[in-house]
Amino acid sequence: MSEFTHINEQGNAKMIDVSEKEITKRTATAHSSITVNQDIYQQIVDHTNKKGNVLNTAQIAGIMAAKNTSTIIPMCHPLSLTGIDIAFEWDTTSSYTLNIEATVSTSGKTGVEMEALTAASATALTVYDMTKALDKGMVIGETYLLTKSGGKSGDYRRESK
Repeated sequence: MSEFTHINEQGNAKMIDVSEKEITKRTATAHSSITVNQDIYQQIVDHTNKKGNVLNTAQIAGIMAAKNTSTIIPMCHPLSLTGIDIAFEWDTTSSYTLNIEATVSTSGKTGVEMEALTAASATALTVYDMTKALDKGMVIGETYLLTKSGGKSGDYRRESK
């Protein structure tokens, strides 16, 4: 069983020890999206949703999610994050799709990919939650890592589809 990094000699889950790893600056950016109907799009851009400002609330949810990743993903180490940014961009060419990018950074011994992915996911989920009264048929799109830097494994940049 010892060939697996997160399994101990008894075959049970364990969190790996990162105490010997070098502290480096680490950054990760993840993407998610949510496609909404025209009414929801208009409510969001006009700030007329009865629950409040949808994007501000979703942004705060994404930040909170990044900070709490280790409490919901079992093998993630608790990290002292040094920066979290959630950015939005609408694509209205063929539908009403809100693209979400979450960037997380730290100086530490382990990466922040999971924190960025969690932030992007929670941001999309919050948009859904705040607007579901108008339409429950919204679609949360693919969530994936765009970039990461720092650490022993080096840099990563997702190739365009």
